[in-house]
Amino acid sequence: MKHLHLTRRDALSLASAATAAALLPAVARAQAAWPSKSVRFVVPFAPGGSSEIVARATAAELGKLLGQSVFVDNKPGAAGNVAMGEVARAEDQHTVILGHIGTLAVNPFIFDKLPYDAKAFRPISLLSKVPSLYVVRPDLPVKNLKEFIALAKSKPGQLNYGSAGNGSAGHLAFEYLKMESGIFVLHVPYRGTGPQLTDLMGGRLDAAAVGAPAVMQFIKTGKLRCIATGTTQRLAQLPDVPTVAEQGFPGFEMTQWYGLLAPASLPQAHADKLALATARAIKEPSAVKLLESEAAIVVGSTAAEFARFIEQEQQRWKPVIARAKIKPD
Repeated sequence: MKHLHLTRRDALSLASAATAAALLPAVARAQAAWPSKSVRFVVPFAPGGSSEIVARATAAELGKLLGQSVFVDNKPGAAGNVAMGEVARAEDQHTVILGHIGTLAVNPFIFDKLPYDAKAFRPISLLSKVPSLYVVRPDLPVKNLKEFIALAKSKPGQLNYGSAGNGSAGHLAFEYLKMESGIFVLHVPYRGTGPQLTDLMGGRLDAAAVGAPAVMQFIKTGKLRCIATGTTQRLAQLPDVPTVAEQGFPGFEMTQWYGLLAPASLPQAHADKLALATARAIKEPSAVKLLESEAAIVVGSTAAEFARFIEQEQQRWKPVIARAKIKPD
């Protein structure tokens, strides 16, 4: 029988391997233990808009998958910059934020200086795309987009439209329509979708472009009239409403989008776990049912897909913003 002779290097290697093997369960437990407390899901806009509906649909299912509650915290201000700046600096590893077309693809081109850098965030998952609906107060004497454009051209500068703020998705959507149709309609910025809709239904505004989830209930009850959808095809929920493209503007498309971001300080292992759980959460039957009932499109992408999508959207909207001369409040 031969004796096994170990060199000092062999002995050290075995000892290191044994130590690593012993540590593996501890590392796995540490990763599995995240999150160790409630997760704060920041929405950088006021309550009452599409952003809150998407966030709450995600949070309810995400909490079940992560084993900790996920609570939505609305923190509006400066077109989303206040919340984005705060979350970019968060180091508690339990704070995430709702990314949006405005904060990720518009603000970088309308503000001279932002309180956050794109590199301060980890893209986690693209959650949902939300069709922009062009709506008017019900007593405005128009039944469709063609009639609205004709009215606006007969009264240049006398009609107005509201948005959730300068640089918001609604602002972008209506300026895009103005550019394509050649109409002059005054912009009235608000601090959030909720206050804007209150004035629209109260007759103090004439029109708006709003994400479908925030206005579907008001369209169904007759409190608002939808004159066009920003989608490429008609929505199943509004089969009688033609698209902007159908009403004389081929190729026109306008959708908002929402995704989950985490601070760059979140360790990769935790970010990977969060990404898998988030993509699954938004596809859970209860979330899908809620979002589809509001005409929102469920996505649930990978982190890499979301990162590429953000880059594409920035390239798409930069020239539109320049042409429309959109400026912050």
